[in-house]
Amino acid sequence: MSKPTETPPGTDGRKNKKSLLIIILIAVIAIGAGAGGTWYVMNVLGDEESAQPKEKPITFVDLDIFTVNLQPEENNQYLQVGLTVKTRETPVVAAIPKQMPDIRNRILLLLSSMKAADITSIAGKQQLSQQIADEIKQSLGSAELQEDVLEVLFTSFVIQ
Repeated sequence: MSKPTETPPGTDGRKNKKSLLIIILIAVIAIGAGAGGTWYVMNVLGDEESAQPKEKPITFVDLDIFTVNLQPEENNQYLQVGLTVKTRETPVVAAIPKQMPDIRNRILLLLSSMKAADITSIAGKQQLSQQIADEIKQSLGSAELQEDVLEVLFTSFVIQ
């Protein structure tokens, strides 16, 4: 009869050590891949997102109330209008008050050249709003400041 072969002592220990070493190696590789992927997303992809310009906040600059005589049609009529300029929160907010005499002059000349029939409709008011915005932009001079003037809003509008 033959004797069953016995495994030499310590071979089971070697198999356990090898399998433990392989598991540890796989875990280290997985952790490294996760850390590398996180770094890539935060640094490489994050730089692409930060390269896009962020939208600047909006602010409003109130102008004085303007009262002008309109061009005569039937009777003498006048226009009283309150205006607010919608801008981005940039140096344009400080530039508008500095240019106020020029802005007021341009707006007064524009308003006094109007007839009541031209500005009573919604389309007429929208066109007037755009024209006033253009006059303000011209007063500011700098193209960078002009871009930050978004629109002119009417806060009151009375024709008598």
